[in-house]
Amino acid sequence: MSSADPVPEVHPAPAGPTIASSGGSLLSDEGSSPVLDAAATKQTLHRYLQKHRAALLAKLDGLAERQARWPVTPTGTNVLGLVKHVAGVQAGYFGEVFGRPLPDAPAWLDSDAGDDMYATLDETLDDVVAFHHRSAAHADATIEALDLDARGVVPWWPEGHRDVTLHRILVHMAYETARHAGHADIVREMLDGLAGDGDGNLADKTADEWVAWREMLVEIAERSGLRGLTA
Repeated sequence: MSSADPVPEVHPAPAGPTIASSGGSLLSDEGSSPVLDAAATKQTLHRYLQKHRAALLAKLDGLAERQARWPVTPTGTNVLGLVKHVAGVQAGYFGEVFGRPLPDAPAWLDSDAGDDMYATLDETLDDVVAFHHRSAAHADATIEALDLDARGVVPWWPEGHRDVTLHRILVHMAYETARHAGHADIVREMLDGLAGDGDGNLADKTADEWVAWREMLVEIAERSGLRGLTA
């Protein structure tokens, strides 16, 4: 990308109850007790997982089918593919790992060819979102049913590392979901300028101020590249 590339006008994501009510900006007193409580720990991990799920799904709001599928990186990263991927990973970690496979799982879940990273022509945006909701509901049922020390096996991990607990998988999936929600945040901003999650963490700037901010960063980058080239 060069400074001459077209840049979408920044418009912050509106604040919404879907994301806020799932965590993040609504902090609680979880973890304030000096005594480690397994139930409270599970609640905290689950809440953060739900927050990142909501943030990821929100990046599809307002996108047309073409935009949702549009690859913005050389490796093909697209918002709808990220949602599909996370739904599939979630189904595996909270399903097969604990002997609770997702009923009527789609065939692409067993594919190693990257079929989870994009929606086919036979799949609509609504299809992918519906599957994500189904995967999330199944995951939540597993989380509610098991204790943090419940044992599971991840068959696709290397031997010697496959034995896990629900605690570890909750941490793993919260991390996995947050990572891809961040990817989606950047992809969406590159598509149409929508930025942030509406949770108050994006700087409060006008459209003109964002243009000036980026121009300042471009100037710094250009000038830093000249450092050492002049006498």
